[in-house]
Amino acid sequence: MRKYILSLAIIAIFASCQQQEKVDLIVINANAYTVNNYFGKAESFAVKDGKFIGVGSNDAIQNKFVATETVDAKNQTIVPGLIDAHCHFAGLGLSLQKVNLRGTKSYDEILEKLVAFKKEKNADYITGRGWDQNDWEVKVFPTKEKLDKLFPNTPVAIRRVDGHALLVNEAALKYSGISSTKFPKNITGGEFMQKNGKLTGVLIDAAMQYIKTPSSTKKEAIQGLIDAQKVSFSYGLTTVNDAGLGRGTIELMDSLQKTGDLKMRVYAMVSASQQNLDYYLGKGVIKTDRLNVRSFKVYGDGALGSRGAAMRDSYSDRDNHHGALIYKPKRYAEIAAQIAKSDYQMNTHAIGDSANTHILKTYKVALKDQKDRRWKIEHAQIISPEDFDMFDNIVPSIQPTHATSDMYWAKDRVGSKRMKGAYAYKDLLKKYGSVVLGTDFPVERVSTFLTFSAAVTRQDTEGFPAGGFQMENALTREQTLKGMTIWAAHSNFEENEKGSIEVGKFADFVILNQNIMTVKGSEIHKTKVIATYLNGEKVY
Repeated sequence: MRKYILSLAIIAIFASCQQQEKVDLIVINANAYTVNNYFGKAESFAVKDGKFIGVGSNDAIQNKFVATETVDAKNQTIVPGLIDAHCHFAGLGLSLQKVNLRGTKSYDEILEKLVAFKKEKNADYITGRGWDQNDWEVKVFPTKEKLDKLFPNTPVAIRRVDGHALLVNEAALKYSGISSTKFPKNITGGEFMQKNGKLTGVLIDAAMQYIKTPSSTKKEAIQGLIDAQKVSFSYGLTTVNDAGLGRGTIELMDSLQKTGDLKMRVYAMVSASQQNLDYYLGKGVIKTDRLNVRSFKVYGDGALGSRGAAMRDSYSDRDNHHGALIYKPKRYAEIAAQIAKSDYQMNTHAIGDSANTHILKTYKVALKDQKDRRWKIEHAQIISPEDFDMFDNIVPSIQPTHATSDMYWAKDRVGSKRMKGAYAYKDLLKKYGSVVLGTDFPVERVSTFLTFSAAVTRQDTEGFPAGGFQMENALTREQTLKGMTIWAAHSNFEENEKGSIEVGKFADFVILNQNIMTVKGSEIHKTKVIATYLNGEKVY
């Protein structure tokens, strides 16, 4: 009798195993936010061939599937792979190969870093990025006299943190075929800053194009992409929207993805030169599992920090200065008309209220009765009251850390009246129905958790200001997570393949060391990634 019962048990176990589907990975004991339609939670899911094949309870998943590998999440919080809806991924990589000036608190500190970099690298031309005069005790643009003394024969060209201003020395001007007294006049969309008829060394927006710098080598570009990927994975990013790429960089990314060296998924915004427009519109949308080329990045204006953002009225802290559009108004209409005839998006950088007005109106004319084109306003930083309604079918692509970086001085730039429509994330959400969130790294730090914290608490990491900055426009945690996952995927026409933990989608997910949805607001920015998975593969 015992042998009979034992035989039946063996048969039952064998039959059970035969009925279970073999999968590559099962995660159990998870506190997983699926970000599905009802924002449900799950404690287990199964992965096969890089996609979620089952999501549910521990019992349901383990009864149905048997896995090659099982991960016990130990009740840690899991979220879908995070999407950075606006960043400069390739730019970050290249910046990691140059002098890093982020966080410098004075011009003298910058000079010290440049001297050390010259000594370490023996560079023939020094480039870098990250300075911000608003972080200094004396909040004025630097001038080049000290640079000229320290580097009389070595060209120096260092970008402001936002990328919209450049500080150069006389050697860099000479290398570029100009000088402090002989330079282009009356340029459109930028400014050569001057004092007593001579250049100070600071160039704004379109003026920067006159400065020549050595091109990065292919080796530097490849290493940059690999380095940027490593940093991005450490913050839970599995997709990056790279804003403003050339054909060469896109093709390099594609080749590295095909060899497996670059695993990061990239949503490419192509720089909207006429040459790029003709090439990519002629080819049509380019789509693989890891690369999606279907949008163009256009610059509407400059940045607020360098007073290049196009404003309707003068800057509050600089009389008779309005910033400027990068192109003449007619050019935006031409670009929009070209793109509107294709399946590509037009994603336009617009900071100032004048730039936002002009770009929104241009979109409306170009799109006419076309629906669900998901064209984006990148930044949407200062909006006039009457312009919010135009976001009914235009996607607001915003970067919450801009609010917490700019809040110390933004009111001085634009005045209290215009501040009511500035960094107005909740108001934009109400109009479009969703917002998509990015970091804008390396303009801001590469931290998804600073993005999350800034959106929810509207405070810096020191808890300033008490009560939060313009809290009427803070987002809830659910809205913020959606903006970094499913809403971002939707804005890329990728909502059916990523952005949530659901059957049939790519198995991109992140395990966190604390529950970002419930932890105290002041602790959000301290969140760490335990592991990042892409296609069910642990990449960090």
